[in-house]
Amino acid sequence: MDQHIEKFQRLLRELFQFNCADLDFGIYRIMNYKRDVIERFITKDLPAAISQELDRGALADQSQATKELKEVAEQIRKDLNEDALDADGTLAQAYHNTRLGRKYLDLKTKAAGGRGREALEANIFNHLYTFFSRYYQDGDFISKRRYSKRQRYAIPYNGEEVYLYWANNDQYYVKTAEHFHDYAFTSRGVTVHFKLQAASVEQNNVKGDKRFFLPRAKEVEWKEEAGELVLPFEYRPLTEQEEIACGKKNQQDTIIARALEQISERLKKADRALAALTAERRKDSDDQPVTFLEHHLRQYTRRNTSDFFIHKDLKSFLARELDFYLKNEVLNLDEMESAGEDRAEGWFQMTRTIKAVGGRIIDFLDQIESFQKMLWEKRKFITETQYCVTIGNMDEGFYPDIAACEPQWAEWKALFHIDEEQSDLFTVGKNKKDKRIAFLKVHPTLVLDTKHFDQRFVDRLLGSFEDLDEMTDGLLIHSENWQALNLFMEKYREAIKAVYIDPPYNTFATKIIYKNEYEHSSWLSLLENRLLLAYHLMATDGITCTTIDDYELHRLVFLMERVFGANNHLATVAIRNNPSGRSTVKGFAINHEYGLFFCRSSNEARVGRMPHTEAQIARYDESDEDGQSFEWENFRKSSAGSYRFDRPRQYFPLYCDRQTRALRIPRIEWQEATRSWKVLESPGKAETVILPKDTGGGERVWRYGIERTLQVLGDALVEETPNGLQVYTKKYLQARGSLPRTWWDKTEYSARDNGTRALADLFGSEKPFDFPKAPAAVMDSIRVCAPGESGLVLDYFGGSGTTGHAVMNLNRQDDEGIGFILVEMGDYFDTVLLPRIKKVTFTPEWKDGKPKRMATREEAERSPRIVKYIRIEGYEDALNNIEFDDASGQQALKFDDYLLKYMLKWETRASETLLNVEKLARPFSYKLHIHADGQTCEKVADVPETFNYLLGLHVRTRRVYDDEGRRYLVYRGRIDHRQIAVIWRETEGWQKADLEQDKKFVAMQKLTEGADEVFVNGDSFIPNARALEPVF
Repeated sequence: MDQHIEKFQRLLRELFQFNCADLDFGIYRIMNYKRDVIERFITKDLPAAISQELDRGALADQSQATKELKEVAEQIRKDLNEDALDADGTLAQAYHNTRLGRKYLDLKTKAAGGRGREALEANIFNHLYTFFSRYYQDGDFISKRRYSKRQRYAIPYNGEEVYLYWANNDQYYVKTAEHFHDYAFTSRGVTVHFKLQAASVEQNNVKGDKRFFLPRAKEVEWKEEAGELVLPFEYRPLTEQEEIACGKKNQQDTIIARALEQISERLKKADRALAALTAERRKDSDDQPVTFLEHHLRQYTRRNTSDFFIHKDLKSFLARELDFYLKNEVLNLDEMESAGEDRAEGWFQMTRTIKAVGGRIIDFLDQIESFQKMLWEKRKFITETQYCVTIGNMDEGFYPDIAACEPQWAEWKALFHIDEEQSDLFTVGKNKKDKRIAFLKVHPTLVLDTKHFDQRFVDRLLGSFEDLDEMTDGLLIHSENWQALNLFMEKYREAIKAVYIDPPYNTFATKIIYKNEYEHSSWLSLLENRLLLAYHLMATDGITCTTIDDYELHRLVFLMERVFGANNHLATVAIRNNPSGRSTVKGFAINHEYGLFFCRSSNEARVGRMPHTEAQIARYDESDEDGQSFEWENFRKSSAGSYRFDRPRQYFPLYCDRQTRALRIPRIEWQEATRSWKVLESPGKAETVILPKDTGGGERVWRYGIERTLQVLGDALVEETPNGLQVYTKKYLQARGSLPRTWWDKTEYSARDNGTRALADLFGSEKPFDFPKAPAAVMDSIRVCAPGESGLVLDYFGGSGTTGHAVMNLNRQDDEGIGFILVEMGDYFDTVLLPRIKKVTFTPEWKDGKPKRMATREEAERSPRIVKYIRIEGYEDALNNIEFDDASGQQALKFDDYLLKYMLKWETRASETLLNVEKLARPFSYKLHIHADGQTCEKVADVPETFNYLLGLHVRTRRVYDDEGRRYLVYRGRIDHRQIAVIWRETEGWQKADLEQDKKFVAMQKLTEGADEVFVNGDSFIPNARALEPVF
């Protein structure tokens, strides 16, 4: 039996991440902290529970009978005869009436179909092992719904005509929050970067589908002066040669071992770098030293090859599957029937035992999974809030302080090259400040970034605006996109008119990180999780455009129809974004991608028009008395469905006066029997008959029926042609533009020629971002989504910021006042996206990283006034901010089911990431541990700003007041039509007298005047004020 329990315990240790004792991040850090408690559960509590169950009921009786039967059999062989029992345990007839014989036969009847205690325990452990091992794979539970031994899987289908389902259908994909592309650590003053790069091997040269992290040891780059070392990685399948070298088992470990040797060899002449990498980081389980390099190689690969998903309801799933398993594979009807009714109770008791023990394990596993789910779903803290404000939109009274801020002028010099326009802005002299102030006055689109200024200046600047949110034309969010959408759900629910996203295409060059064997299902979960949130942010008449290529097109269409509804699929547009073609291993060169247009409600959405092309405008070369452009169009219809048999009511004669060319419809009568018009009068002597016949004599139809034709005949033109008299009517150029077509082929859509070039113009020859979209393609996509005047455009795969760039271009062209929200989590938020928004705000035209010209007055007026950018705590940050309260945990152990169900939630309830209410007494110094730039540091969270988003507050004013050194931060705004006031101040150590003074100051400054609702942190005597803590 020992081998069965040891086998099962090994599985449990894997389920509870015991094989990751060397990992000190995320859920691994939490599980390692509770390692002793979990080990006791595995080695003592579970075996004891099974043993206790086997000590009672039918199983105990059967087990005891089996044990006694063996003892009596031994006694028979000893006292009666060695041959009294044959090999099958059958007693010879001659001994049936002996005392031992009668006892043996009675025990044999009782033990029939039963098993000994060890066999029962082994059977139970084997069943538990079989069940739990089915669903766990490399750190994740995969929701494979079992059906039976033969037909292994079942899909929860409810009779839909078409149903989309995938392996991770009921899970969150969380890998976007990991440090996948850039992982960094520091050792002995050396900063080491692991940089993920595109795979350099040909797609057809790889072997198998399983992917690994392979360091490019030969390309290690050591920067002596900067003290930085860069180690490139690839994430791809192994080549045939690598497959041979790495063997069949533990391939990633072999890759790491080889890399350690190769990197050390590569850096043998770089003493400082080698010393930093080979310094001891920790001891392993055998008390052997583990270097910094080995430690972080294992951390990096493990971090990015496991824990891809969080189950949304693991307990219900596993409990349902366990019931199914027990009915199908434990309660074997054939074996029960052969054992007889007397033994049935034993089968049921064993089933109950497996269910009870399995249920305890499920409870424990669910506690861990639900804890992760709670941390994933909790709305995260904002860790930084900054504002980019154009100089022309602030009072000139701020100019002297701005003129004295050297970091701001250094940024303008780097971004806008203002020193090339006026070099004396940076020379030492008495008049430098005056020159700078003068420069500010004639450059209204200079973008001030509040990060360069102290808190007092920022408070004064923001306090000068009468409607801060209305002035904010752009919002940039540095965050994992699910977390960002979740945070601002209350503020922007049903407020977004247009959504444009360019998600990862999951092709060979742009694959997401996914669990091996779950490439497409990982991608579907990534998209589905975020599409669902975005759906609730969209206005009821909102439209979304999602771009994709052929690789995931069909899956994405099904997914979006599932989220939005098939009836709300407006169109699939082919966009020629690569005229020269992208070669593939299948022999075709891909020229285009797709734009999938969906709306929230087809009854309310209105598709926007596209601008007329120059060729279209040239055709409309006539103008009427009102100055409207038109062209003459043949009144005879010639397109599909234009024959008489298609539309017989539109086939009738027109009578034309040969002198005046006046047209009329004769008296006619519809004949239903013949499905034709009967002419009731002949043409006059001066009239001729015109019928809608084509040059070949084919009977076509007029463009309109009788009533509409009567309306246009007065403006019609009749001309003599080689084919006889032809009728022409006016076709006007639609001012709103033309209907969008499903084939877009403008040269401006080329990603290489216009997307990459746009970034090159902005940033110079360097290539700061791979695969940028062409602004023109995004502009037209947004036009079709029709955000309208002052509408909001959301892009939660912000990338290089093309959507923001496109919105600014549209505003400058059409003066629509469209706002934008961009979400991006990559490092290029700071290196590309934010600088790009600043540059394009400053002026629309750039070349080689420098402005070609200044913005015109009209362009300046239509430029963003304020662009706000925030950073949000990540899921990994939330995990790393978890702290345990051991004292309360020890006290709670006496409660039933504490260990299985409540331990993690109870002992971590005071962690800052879960909101430590007591620390809200100091809201301006609420600190979190945040991972940034390769290291974890303590940062002050912006609790007031976080609260505004949780509340859904439209902020009108943000003002700071002072009461003898006490800082008051007061927001005024609205939610729907209710006026809201939110008051923040530090209340730590306050007594009754402080609360009285607080009440007096608030009344004196009229901080709550006109408010329908007042929120305040901590205790207060302020009339009608509500504590804001419950909102968190």
